[in-house]
Amino acid sequence: MSKFGGLVTIRRIVPGTYNATTGIISETATDTTIRGTLQDVNKREVNELVQAGDKRLIIAAADLANAPTATDKVLISSVVHQVINVITIEQDNLPITYELILRA
Repeated sequence: MSKFGGLVTIRRIVPGTYNATTGIISETATDTTIRGTLQDVNKREVNELVQAGDKRLIIAAADLANAPTATDKVLISSVVHQVINVITIEQDNLPITYELILRA
């Protein structure tokens, strides 16, 4: 990934406390810039969850302290993408790569 991938920013979103006055839950965002490869989703993969126009981002698991979740966001060229699905590729029960399905 580090040789061929482009720079992306994984924004980990952690919910905070609920403010009863405003009705808003605070969030804390932590950004991590890593390298990943970006691809278009194949038409045959389109289903109830994955839509045409979604992207697939493949990143090395070793580059992140925590596994990405659907609450996280990804910044690519100043465009914010929502993580729709995370697929973990493992070997010997250790994550090697994460495949993130993204939607802008």
